[in-house]
Amino acid sequence: MPADQTALNHIARVLASVTPQLPADAALRKYFYGHAYLAPHLRRNVSRGVFIYYRWLRWLKSGDAFQTQAAQALQLDARFKQDAKSIKPEALAARAVPEWLGTEIDLTPDYLRQLQREPALWLRARPGKAHHLAKTLGHAQTTPHAPDAVHYTGEKDLFRTAQFHEGEFEIQDLASQLVARAAAPLAGQTWWDACAGEGGKTLHLADLMQNKGLIWATDRNERRLQTLKRRAARAKVFNFRAATWDGAERLPTKTKFDGVLIDAPCSGTGTWQRNPHARWTTTLDDVRELAATQTALLEHAVPAVKPGGRLVYAVCTLTRSETTAIAEAFTAAHPEFTPAPLALPGREPASAIHLWPHELNANGMFIAAWTRS
Repeated sequence: MPADQTALNHIARVLASVTPQLPADAALRKYFYGHAYLAPHLRRNVSRGVFIYYRWLRWLKSGDAFQTQAAQALQLDARFKQDAKSIKPEALAARAVPEWLGTEIDLTPDYLRQLQREPALWLRARPGKAHHLAKTLGHAQTTPHAPDAVHYTGEKDLFRTAQFHEGEFEIQDLASQLVARAAAPLAGQTWWDACAGEGGKTLHLADLMQNKGLIWATDRNERRLQTLKRRAARAKVFNFRAATWDGAERLPTKTKFDGVLIDAPCSGTGTWQRNPHARWTTTLDDVRELAATQTALLEHAVPAVKPGGRLVYAVCTLTRSETTAIAEAFTAAHPEFTPAPLALPGREPASAIHLWPHELNANGMFIAAWTRS
C-alpha cells in the first residue's frame, strides 16, 4: 500500500488512541465512526497500515513518532512481500510473536511467515452456490478445502452488494467454516451451539441441516444474540432458538441433543495474522485461565449430549494448553465419550485436527469430537 502522508497521519491518530481497554480493531471502528467522510480506499489503507504496524512492531525504533514508525513498518512489509525469505526465521521467532508462544506452539518458518502476511478474506456461500457467487462477485475463487467457501480478493464494500442483502453469503473465515463441516449435523437433528456469539456457525449448521430440525444458540452476551437474529433473518434461517447462557452448570434447557458444539472462548492465537495487536496483549496466564474455562464448558455440556450424540470442541487457537491438553484430559475423564473421527475434504479422518494458517491461508483452528456411548 502507498505510504502517503494523509494515510500516515490517520494511522498515527488511530495508534495513539489504542489502549489496553481499546484494542486496535475497536480503535479503528471508533475512529472511522468519527471520520465517516473518509473515502473507502483511504479507510482500507489506514486499516492495513494499523495492522501492518503491529505485525512489525518489534522491528521499529521505540520513541519515534507514530508516523515514522508506521512508514518504517510499511517499508518492512513491502520488503517482505517482495521476498518472504529476506527476513530469517530466527528473527521472526524472536520478534513477530511473544516469547512465551514457543513453549506452546512449534514455531515453524512457514507458520511464522504466514503470520506476517495480510489475511485472506473468505466468504461462505449458500449450499451449492459457491461457483455462482464467485462468478457474479468477480475477483473471487472457490477452494477444494470447503465446498461453499469463496476467497474474495476484490475491493468492493461487500456489505453493500446485492448478493449480501439477498442473503447469498456470509463473511466467515475458511477455518471457521470447517468447524460446522466437521461437526456434520444431519437434517432433522437437534443441536446446541453453546457459545454462538454472533451466529456464524449457527447459520452454517442450519444450512447443513437444510433448515430442518432445531438449533439452540446460546451466548452470555445478549447483544451478540441480537446480531445473530438479524443475520438469520437476512439469511432466511428460522430453525433456531436464541437464549442467554453464562456458561455455568445450570443449562438453558433440559433438551438432550444429537450434537453439542462448544466453540469456546480462547486466547485467539489462530487469529493473530488477522489481529496482530493481540500478540502483544495476550499472556501465558491468559492461556491458563482460558484452559480452565474451556474444561468447565465441556464438563457442563456433558449432560446435554444424548446417548449416541456428538460433542464437538473448537477453538481458534493452536496452543497445546487449549487444544490437545484439553481434548486428552476430557477423554481420560469421560470413558462414556469415545473420540469420533472428523471428516474434512482432503484430510484423513481424525478425532482431533489442527488447521494451520499456512496450510489454508486462513485462521488457525483446533477441532476435536467425541460420541457418547
